[in-house]
Amino acid sequence: MPENNKRLEMQAKLKKLLEKQQYEFAGENTAVKICTWTKRSLKDENTCYKETFYGIRAHRCCQMSPSVGYCPNMCVFCWRDLTLTLGKTPEDNEEWDQPENIIDNCIAAQQKLLSGFGGNEKVNPKKFKEAQEPMHFAISLTGEPTAYPYLNELISELHRRGKSTFLVTNGQFPEVIKDLEPPTQLYISVDAPNKELFNKIDRPYFRNGWERLLQSLKHMKSLKDKTRTTLRITMIKGMNMTSPEQYAELINIAEPLFIEVKAYMFVGSSRLRLEMENMPRHHEVKEFAELIASEAGYQIIDDKSESRVVLLMKEDFPDRIMKFED
Repeated sequence: MPENNKRLEMQAKLKKLLEKQQYEFAGENTAVKICTWTKRSLKDENTCYKETFYGIRAHRCCQMSPSVGYCPNMCVFCWRDLTLTLGKTPEDNEEWDQPENIIDNCIAAQQKLLSGFGGNEKVNPKKFKEAQEPMHFAISLTGEPTAYPYLNELISELHRRGKSTFLVTNGQFPEVIKDLEPPTQLYISVDAPNKELFNKIDRPYFRNGWERLLQSLKHMKSLKDKTRTTLRITMIKGMNMTSPEQYAELINIAEPLFIEVKAYMFVGSSRLRLEMENMPRHHEVKEFAELIASEAGYQIIDDKSESRVVLLMKEDFPDRIMKFED
């Protein structure tokens, strides 16, 4: 089968799978999905840890990706169906959705996905009305966002429209991080304390994947005066909850404002690669977070047991909880 036909067939299969999982496509490579915490917030049942930690209003958050199916890592804990990876690098696809179209289509997709909540008597009507115009864009849903070649333009346009941006990257494109248009908050995922475990857990396409991550951490340090910087450490019981002093060395390279130590969640296709036992309990995450904090000179500032996540900082400050204007 010709390569282009094979790609189109895989893309169609991926789209069908994601739509079955309640994703809404907002372009050829762009998709939106309503987060569990958005749904809960609409019903005043609970809210996302990012609202607790940073002030993000979960009912106004749009969880999206401009690079669905594209990623240079094959992480064992990823919820994606890794057999349907469409490409590894930006050059793998010549046709990409344009930033302005992405934003308009994501808002429309969010509204479509939320439409059924309007008739739910448990939904807060004020929140439902506000949710029609999402204000926070979490660029992190599925696929590596720094593989999207117009990322800077997307961030700039979102900011021009008064939206906040939260970018999560695996750090495999350090050249993008170096010249990044600063988002409201930048996350780099750190899933291993050393190269050996990184290769085992993240399974990078690039032979120098570890070195690329280290370079991205250095670039993060240079951005700390321009954006709020965060390292997200995903804890997998029995795999990477070890060597807190080595995590501290990586933290010292990036000098992030925030560190999130968060449990791996036994969801999606990761269930084909890992076991339920690999998902640590909240107290286990907190205990290991304390070890990291001690080694790195940080302290526990907050935690949310429902999400099995702990927030570390060197010291708290009043503007940690952001205030947003509509």
